[in-house]
Amino acid sequence: MRQYYFNPFSFLLILVLIVLLLVFLPLLFLGVIGGAFRSLGFSGWEVFFLILASIIGSFINIPVTRIEGARNRAYQFRDRFGRVYAVHEGPDTTVAVNVGGVVVPLFVTLYLVYYVLSSPALFPAPLSVIMGGCAGILLVAGITHSAAKVVPGMGIATPIFLPPLCALMCGILFSFGDPLAAPPIAFAGGTMGTLIGADLLNWRHLDKIGAPMVSIGGAGTFDGIFLSGILAAFLA
Repeated sequence: MRQYYFNPFSFLLILVLIVLLLVFLPLLFLGVIGGAFRSLGFSGWEVFFLILASIIGSFINIPVTRIEGARNRAYQFRDRFGRVYAVHEGPDTTVAVNVGGVVVPLFVTLYLVYYVLSSPALFPAPLSVIMGGCAGILLVAGITHSAAKVVPGMGIATPIFLPPLCALMCGILFSFGDPLAAPPIAFAGGTMGTLIGADLLNWRHLDKIGAPMVSIGGAGTFDGIFLSGILAAFLA
């Protein structure tokens, strides 16, 4: 007969590891964001301000328009487990813009345009960098739009790693070997490309979501728009 012995310290070790994971995982994520912003030319205080603005802005949604009668009919859809959900009849749908998920990335992108144009020592061919960023935005927008799906009652879903990987490839290809040009091109492609491809090009389908409010930029810091730009710039 086999005998099994249970070490009480093993459970304590697992508990300690879980606590350390919960503590250091957010710090690792913030470190990735900080590294991405520093690769874009921001100083330490500017990185701190942008991270703080992104986190606070993720809780702020600015209403921009209203879709009348968007919820005046019910939708039914079936998930992957075969369960059926219904979005019942209701009032209009409010379309809002999330500050952390859209406004902050848009501000950073506009700043990068100014930074590239005003730094001839770092970017001797600024127009080529701008053109590379525009090409990256268009390419990421097209690929993201082809993969985006409207999920009734939830929003617009895209594969989480598809936009940042596409933006990363755009940063590498359209920088033509310039290591300083790759991060801003990747960030612009990841943020603006995802915004255009996933949200703006699906604007006419927002009435099919059936939610009381549709937030462009969604969950702010963890939204696909912001995350795509950060990961692409960090990897580039």
